Amino acid sequence: MTVPFGGVPLSEHAAVFSALADAGFTDVWSAEVAGTDGFTPLTLAAAWEPRLRLGTAIAPAFTRGPGLLAMTAAALAEAAPGRFQLGIGASSPVVVGDWNAVDFDRPFARSRDVLRFVRSALAGELVDGDFDTFSVRRFRLERPPATPPQILLAALRPGMLRLAAAEADGVILNWLSASDVTTALAETKEAPSGFEVATRIFVVPTEDVAFARTIGRRMITAYLTVPAYAAFHRWLGREDLLTPMWQAWQSGDRKGALAAIPDSLVDELIVHGSPAECRARVQAYAEAGVTVPIMALTPTPELERGGPPALLDLIAALGRTTS
Repeated sequence: MTVPFGGVPLSEHAAVFSALADAGFTDVWSAEVAGTDGFTPLTLAAAWEPRLRLGTAIAPAFTRGPGLLAMTAAALAEAAPGRFQLGIGASSPVVVGDWNAVDFDRPFARSRDVLRFVRSALAGELVDGDFDTFSVRRFRLERPPATPPQILLAALRPGMLRLAAAEADGVILNWLSASDVTTALAETKEAPSGFEVATRIFVVPTEDVAFARTIGRRMITAYLTVPAYAAFHRWLGREDLLTPMWQAWQSGDRKGALAAIPDSLVDELIVHGSPAECRARVQAYAEAGVTVPIMALTPTPELERGGPPALLDLIAALGRTTS
């Protein structure tokens, strides 16, 4: 499950973490966009709920210096020995450039270099040398973790997918349907055994189909108009389907862009329905090869009206306590 949850202060997440573990959830994963940072919620989970594994999806490769990223990951790995997985990726020009004042330059090379640096640093090695996108002089962690975390790389298209297979412990996928997973994983055939495949899956937990599709359309226009995701879906074969939405968006016709998205695409990319229906849809990702399906819940009127008690009830319904 993706944490933290909106509407619940971080200081009150202890009950949420316990509810997730009680319901059979194995992992909590954080994102890092413009809400909480990616590590603080996981640090709280490490302290409050020892049954949960932890992961970042993702920590951007640009927004922390290499040494700081290694120190932050090492500290969380020390706080939760054997339970933390570091997910890194390029992020986006908005997050990196517009919001963090860092040039979003050569994202593939930067992601590769950060992956190589943090693997060496977290192993306790002295890192001293030039990478393609930065240089590091005589860096060694003072507190290397006894159990270095697995490192997963966020990837969309073939180049990054093949890099993940060759040099990371796993890959993080995003914004694809269960039927798209096979296409993505065809590029990771050379990965070693035990290679993790984590996928963020957006879930609108409501039986109000019209509401779910309205939210889904807003999310699709927000993400799939970003150049990297647009290129990803062209590669997946959706250029003809999405071109009307892209054209309307580029012309400034936001309503037209929303209207151009067919219901069938929303239903492919956004999981919605009753808890049982959502579970079945998420299970389809697992059957396609995803080893860590990560639900990301979107607020609904039912959750907003019911507050934290409704959230806890939903967690129980989505978890294996209902099976």
